[in-house]
Amino acid sequence: MHIPDTPAPDDAAVPPRPALGAVAIGRNEGDRLLTCLRSLVGRVGRVVYVDSGSTDGSVDAARALGAEVVQLDLSRPFTAARARNAGIATLMDGPACPAFVQFVDGDCEVVPGWIELAADRLAADPGLAAVAGRRRERHPDASRYNRLIDAEWATPVGPARAIGGDAMLRADALAAVGGYREDLIAGEEPEMCLRLLRAGWRIERLDAEMTRHDAALMRFGQWWTRARRAGHAFAEGAALHGAGPERHWVAETRRALLWGAALPAGVVAGAAVTPAAAALLLAYPLQIARLSRRMGLEQAAFTTLGKLPEAMGAIEYHLRRSRLGRPRGLIEYK
Repeated sequence: MHIPDTPAPDDAAVPPRPALGAVAIGRNEGDRLLTCLRSLVGRVGRVVYVDSGSTDGSVDAARALGAEVVQLDLSRPFTAARARNAGIATLMDGPACPAFVQFVDGDCEVVPGWIELAADRLAADPGLAAVAGRRRERHPDASRYNRLIDAEWATPVGPARAIGGDAMLRADALAAVGGYREDLIAGEEPEMCLRLLRAGWRIERLDAEMTRHDAALMRFGQWWTRARRAGHAFAEGAALHGAGPERHWVAETRRALLWGAALPAGVVAGAAVTPAAAALLLAYPLQIARLSRRMGLEQAAFTTLGKLPEAMGAIEYHLRRSRLGRPRGLIEYK
């Protein structure tokens, strides 16, 4: 990985705020990591990069840009939650602990102006634990899968139940709930947010650009694996917190299993009795037509199709859960 000369950012004249820190996480992100770190260095007091076993020179490149580097122990399974916890632990281990921490994935660039806006919002409302803005795909037209992800990021502005990997959090609030749950291979942010809400904190999504994400999702197989990971996260989240009043990810898990497993199984079983059972497959185009009224045909079609890999992920979680002691690996799509 090379480190080319970079022009000063548009807001380079804005001095870094010592009450702010940043944690970036990644593995083998290449030049995307350099873009990420450049969007942070000089805008916050300290930047910590947590590396999960990169082999592309990311560690040296991050140090050259002025970031503090934490390399996770290779003997323990990697998870994003573990990386984020390691990052904030490093930030808080010093004489000048930040009040607010910007978390960002290593394939994202923080938009100029976001850090100042988010910090001001948290400072103005002591009851807010976290704020997030709009994450956008850097190249939405590079593939239909990038375009679908960009639409997925368009979440409502205002009070929120969850945030993603990019967000600014109040350090004390995160510490009060014990940080991220490190054994989750996906869905660790909404699970942490649920614990924040239960503790009386609030979360808000601001009407502002926050980060540019480079999904680089160019193949159908990548999209399928990503959806399978989502199904795994739904099932695990429901198993952990579904009995609570929030019914955390219960509906998402049920939809995945209904459309992605129960209905196909019903068609196969019914076909052994009567060919008319194939008529059940008409439920899929009808569902697409229903969803397309609010999200467009392409997104509706892939949302419906995505229930198949989501069901696979949910079933995979339950199979793993029934085999106690079996190690769980990451479900990676790139």
